Amino acid sequence: MSGLLAFFSRRALVAAVLASAAVTAMPAQAAPVEPLVSPQWLNEHRTQGDVVVLDIRSMIDGGGAEAYAKAHIPGAIHSDYDKAGWRVARNGHPLNVPSQTALEKLIGETGIDEDSHVVIVPAGVGATDFGAAARIYWTLKAAGHPALSILDGGFAAWQAAGLPVESGRNIPSPKIFSGKFNEALLAELEQVEQHPNATLVDARPASQFAGREKASLAKAYGHIPGAINIDSASFYDPAANRLRPKAELAAIAAKVPEGPVVTYCNTAHWAATDWFVLSEILGRPNVKLYAGSMVEWSADPKRPIESSRTRWDDVKKALGMGL
Repeated sequence: MSGLLAFFSRRALVAAVLASAAVTAMPAQAAPVEPLVSPQWLNEHRTQGDVVVLDIRSMIDGGGAEAYAKAHIPGAIHSDYDKAGWRVARNGHPLNVPSQTALEKLIGETGIDEDSHVVIVPAGVGATDFGAAARIYWTLKAAGHPALSILDGGFAAWQAAGLPVESGRNIPSPKIFSGKFNEALLAELEQVEQHPNATLVDARPASQFAGREKASLAKAYGHIPGAINIDSASFYDPAANRLRPKAELAAIAAKVPEGPVVTYCNTAHWAATDWFVLSEILGRPNVKLYAGSMVEWSADPKRPIESSRTRWDDVKKALGMGL
């Protein structure tokens, strides 16, 4: 019996050694990807093979290809938010989400595949500029990309930190990106028309929400009935040129009740910031972006709209005193 016990003891020892070796040989688990990364983090990780630094400066922030060529984060690829194809005319509406096929082509030609960790770099000059980064972040995630971040404070924060820059242009090496579109992130018109269980969050300024003003592309003044208003600019600290601290974001978003949420604005640009804060920073589940937004909603005069606009507002507009 003692020989049998010794046999099993030796087998147990060998198994333990092999198990230990297997654990040691396993690659270290990758750190979770944060939705916002600091300039210092990016400087430490930008040369890793899977990191793609995506500079998105455009006319929206007063920059674009010329600003990028003059100075950018070393190794960064430029993809103009306004011109590269991140927003296109589709389904009869401008500035819409590209088709999955068009997205895969755009993403691959930008040098991004499923293994990339994409760090989106806005100019870092204002709330609208951050909205561009949030919209591209949402677009990439909706296209099925798994690892995304935005540089907190953008290129302005990078420069303020005294980190290195380079000039010229980096040409991306095209890759094959193949993703599955995440329908859970996109609200279609029909879903917005039938939203008994979702809270609509209007990300436009209060004047547009109330109907005192409107964007030129929108056909009517006011907002989708039942919506609540959280101006995307309220999430942004203009002095620091970055999103406010998480506790402040949570306090601003506290007016959004629990349950499904759909964010919208005029063309889903400002709405992307509200989506990003609610979904990615505060971790709210079931938050969608209505890409058609007020431009699509107001295109049909039969769709209901709530507005505080008065006849006096119309008179002032006729006299050139208002919008």
